[in-house]
Amino acid sequence: MTSKEAATPPPLARSGGNARQAAPIGLVHLGLGNFFRAHQAWYTEHAPDAGEWGYAAFAGRGADLAERLQGQDGLYTLLERGPQRDSAEVVASLSEAHGGGDQAAWLANIASARVAVITITVTEAGYCRGEDGGLDVSRGDVAADIARLRDDITASVTTAPARLVGGMAARRAADGGPLALVPCDNVPGNGELAHRVVADLARLVDAALAGWIEQSITVVTTVVDRITPRAVSADIDTVAKATGRHDDAPVVTEPFSEWILAGAFPAGRPRWEGAGASFTEDVTPYEHRKLWLLNGAHSLLAYGGSIIGHLSVAEAIDDDRCRDWVQQWWTTAAAHLDRPAREVAAYQAALVERFTNARMNDALSRIAEDGSQKLPIRVLPVLRAERAARRLPTGATRILAAWLCHLRGLGGPVRDVRAGELVPLAAGRLLEGARKVLDALDPGLGADEAVVATVAEQCDELAGMKA
Repeated sequence: MTSKEAATPPPLARSGGNARQAAPIGLVHLGLGNFFRAHQAWYTEHAPDAGEWGYAAFAGRGADLAERLQGQDGLYTLLERGPQRDSAEVVASLSEAHGGGDQAAWLANIASARVAVITITVTEAGYCRGEDGGLDVSRGDVAADIARLRDDITASVTTAPARLVGGMAARRAADGGPLALVPCDNVPGNGELAHRVVADLARLVDAALAGWIEQSITVVTTVVDRITPRAVSADIDTVAKATGRHDDAPVVTEPFSEWILAGAFPAGRPRWEGAGASFTEDVTPYEHRKLWLLNGAHSLLAYGGSIIGHLSVAEAIDDDRCRDWVQQWWTTAAAHLDRPAREVAAYQAALVERFTNARMNDALSRIAEDGSQKLPIRVLPVLRAERAARRLPTGATRILAAWLCHLRGLGGPVRDVRAGELVPLAAGRLLEGARKVLDALDPGLGADEAVVATVAEQCDELAGMKA
């Protein structure tokens, strides 16, 4: 054995005694990525009945990550990155990992009566919604998937709604019984959203199938929270030093985690409450708390912080200017929350602690992606409520102003599903650009002259702070 071979740590493997044996598959997940592995898979790993519930998880597209995970028996290391040190654990709840194109496995797993739950993390853009909130049938990929499923209900498709409908058709054909669909994306009313796009697509494919779905599939609404930055190559070395094992697919996350669910599970579920999940009748108050306080502040830091030269959340929140902006936004947003003031204050204090964890190195560029999809749910509800009360909330308009600056080339690069439309609208004269962009973000907002003028003024101020 060479010295190089001797220095290479052994890979993760169930046969090597690194984790328990794979549990029987009772859960299917769409969206094999870091957040799923830090959140739903982690809660399943820590459920008291974890040995009874294994996950078959499928990538949205591609096969590279799935192949790496399969090469180590579905195991991976979760690094909880605290302010002082890391804590490493091997997660074993992933029994199978599949690439996005493995249609046979997708259909077979969902058809199985043993499977009780489908969880999904496909990002807001993955639901293929139109302006009315329903399925966007004008999209070429959606139209192509509908045509494929009409011709062959088992056909390989690419969009999340079509993949779900195809899987449910397989379950119906196999008489697999009812199950729960649990969207876990950071979108308000994610249960209603998922239900609508799936129902819309099913009706366009097969009316009888659509009826079966309505009778047999329950949709659970959730609030999810755990900051999970992209892993980097250095994390593989960190895992090797901490555990003595080589892991090709580690996940880095923060110690904090939250999962709140409302809805029925007709075929059963893991005992996630034993791992800290909460079940409630209505997630809306918790949803607003997270979207407005956590995610709204994240967007403010992502755009405003990057303009003045910061790269991470911790860097930005350590800047007194950014901290003041965040506090102003929180004061405005908190007034519209339906939660006790003491709870809201404690939540804000916890957010400051999370944001200041410099070891997370949570990149502002990641948070800044797809602002056109995020700001309407993170900022606009508060802005509308304030305007209805005849107030001009500068804490809210500052987030829009920072985003406008972002579209005009300040801060990090623009990565947005609507970039081709929005970047040209933002260009040119500032006041006119503000009006066009705000109207594109929310039809009619561009007619609010006070908001437009304030956004343009704040954008000009931010531009003057450019690093």
